[in-house]
Amino acid sequence: MTPTGAPSKRDFPIVCVGGSAGGLDAYTRLLENLPADLGVAIVIVNHLRTVATRLHEILPRYTAMPVELITDRLVVRPDCVFIIPEKRDLHVRDGEFRLKPISKPRGWPDVITVFLRSLTENWAGQLIAVIVSGYDGDGAAALCGIRDAGGITIAQRLDTAGQPDMPQSAIASGCIDFVLSPEGIAREIRRIAGGDLTVP
Repeated sequence: MTPTGAPSKRDFPIVCVGGSAGGLDAYTRLLENLPADLGVAIVIVNHLRTVATRLHEILPRYTAMPVELITDRLVVRPDCVFIIPEKRDLHVRDGEFRLKPISKPRGWPDVITVFLRSLTENWAGQLIAVIVSGYDGDGAAALCGIRDAGGITIAQRLDTAGQPDMPQSAIASGCIDFVLSPEGIAREIRRIAGGDLTVP
């Protein structure tokens, strides 16, 4: 609820940035090029299974937006960077984050795919799915669903990714709208947030 007692607004854009190995470089370059008052929520879904994340300690050096480690039932807000905790699947419902035990505890996690699918089912605002550097292909299976829901999909340009597996799998899905450097991704997010939803 807002301070006035009215329901919180739930139709602003959410940008899901999914990555793993080599993702820190992409996250920092992306955040350095985004203004703090863009009106979008940035959700970084780094697929860690057992190692505790430190992104909520590192990333505040690169953005003026608040950076928060997600807790269960945390309200989704614009102009904030949210970080998934380790060993959890992430969902969104009723304008809040919901955490569940990781559904794939062995092998490569699919936490990006899980969150993107939750967004297509439970978020009314514009969806932007970004896949950056990382091993395996987490997220790729949900990208066509994001596009079917009217969202926009972006993969990191392979020659700018420390580990190109994840963006390569995203591109191979056939459901990527843009392939860009982290700086180019930031420009595209700014354009979309400004209301320009055209895809060349």
